[in-house]
Amino acid sequence: MMPALKLTNVGMRFALDSGGDGGHFQALSELNLQVNRGDKLGLVGSNGAGKSTLLRIMAGIYNPGSGTVWRAPELSIALLSLGLGFKNDLTGRENALLAAVLQGMSKSEAKSHLSAIGEFTELGRFYDEPVKTYSSGMRTRLGFATGLLLDTDILLLDEILAVGDQNFRNKAREALAQKITADRTVILVHHIEHAIREICSRVVWLEQGQVKADGSTSEVLEAYLNSAK
Repeated sequence: MMPALKLTNVGMRFALDSGGDGGHFQALSELNLQVNRGDKLGLVGSNGAGKSTLLRIMAGIYNPGSGTVWRAPELSIALLSLGLGFKNDLTGRENALLAAVLQGMSKSEAKSHLSAIGEFTELGRFYDEPVKTYSSGMRTRLGFATGLLLDTDILLLDEILAVGDQNFRNKAREALAQKITADRTVILVHHIEHAIREICSRVVWLEQGQVKADGSTSEVLEAYLNSAK
């Protein structure tokens, strides 16, 4: 299998503001993980296990405090997460255009995607309003549509399939299922078990910033769910 992402001995810690004593929270610790091209990988773990931090490091938003992160240079990547990655003073349409151009499209090619993105979001007139006026759900709709419809090679999803009303959630899952081709790599953080079973063939269980288990969806989910009982 050809690797899409490879993390070697990755560590990440954050300063704690409370108490003013200079303490730190170790989010990830000597984490080793390889994600192959075409993997449909689910990340599970308790709150604070390091799932969202790991996605942000994969996406290049955070630089790891230690260790190395390698990504196949020819692959594009997008992280879809609540309120992440938009310029607040630009409209939804302008943000979608910017995202497309940053992923390597020409301006004319990017513009050809804007109507489809706007239609999918169901934002109506708000598509041409500044993102700073959006609710978190509206921002997520825009982010999901932009990342999905631009055919990003590696798609990182952080709890976004549970946002919006039931009709939009169903629509998002159906659209994602259609876009999950054999060569597209998907990494999903989701607290709903059936969403991971539906999408992922492999699951990594994180605990205290380290990989506790890595294997088939049924095997790792069973171990994780039993540990929570």
